[in-house]
Amino acid sequence: MTTATRRYLSLGAGVQSTTLLLLAVQGRIPGFDAAVFADTSWEPAAVYRHLDRLTRIARQAGIDVIRVTAGDIRADALDPGHRFASMPLFTLGPDGQRGMARRQCTSEYKIKPIKAEVRRRLGYPHPARVPAGVRAEMAIGISLDEIGRARDCDVAYMRNVFPLLDLGWRRTDCLRFLADNGYADTPKSSCVGCPFHDDRFWARLKADSPQEWADAVAFDTAVRNGSARANAQGRPLRGEFFLHRQRVPLGEVVLRPRPQPDVPGCGPWTCPHHDPPRQDGRGEVG
Repeated sequence: MTTATRRYLSLGAGVQSTTLLLLAVQGRIPGFDAAVFADTSWEPAAVYRHLDRLTRIARQAGIDVIRVTAGDIRADALDPGHRFASMPLFTLGPDGQRGMARRQCTSEYKIKPIKAEVRRRLGYPHPARVPAGVRAEMAIGISLDEIGRARDCDVAYMRNVFPLLDLGWRRTDCLRFLADNGYADTPKSSCVGCPFHDDRFWARLKADSPQEWADAVAFDTAVRNGSARANAQGRPLRGEFFLHRQRVPLGEVVLRPRPQPDVPGCGPWTCPHHDPPRQDGRGEVG
């Protein structure tokens, strides 16, 4: 196999990407040279346990599961010396304006480290120029009901492919496949403190993972007045940041879990949530 035809899987460790990895292990779709997991260092413990399980199974089939990282997203956000990769935090302005901060975290902590690993494996790490014609395939777990998110890659050395679309599978087909193969407990991949969590997630976290719940509550409090770096530079937020859409401290939220449509977690190229309108360069409200 030449470097121009290397095949990789973007492994978010959620439903669709787990399905693709297991299908490859079973020989039902072409295999991968490696499955690449971008680790923000703040995934729920259940995701890391699931990833360990997938790593063992993939290794038996000759597929490496590679963990890459751009750092610890939680620690970086609270570090006055670190650039803040803006999260889609809910904002409340000084006059009650409601909005959201722009989202840079997916690009910075997931997409960029995956691209860097692909470049390295092709033999052209940054800043080397990747020659024309040298290209890898990146399999992405987008199913038929999410076809609108299937897009070409924005760099010439990677070509996105979508095996679930080729199979005509929907997310429900993936869930059925996982249940039939003993993986009904596959979690959703996302940071513990992702603002896109609904009340079902927060309620489960509070009940089943009190330490992670406390971690999220502490983070919510710490970012109330903006990023640590901006505050250290004397540029506090004009308004407040919140993890919960109610825009009250997470520890005080009255959680109302209710049935919601099943949606994917936050994969590198598959986050189902729309980016909010851009705020100004400092992420300020108003």
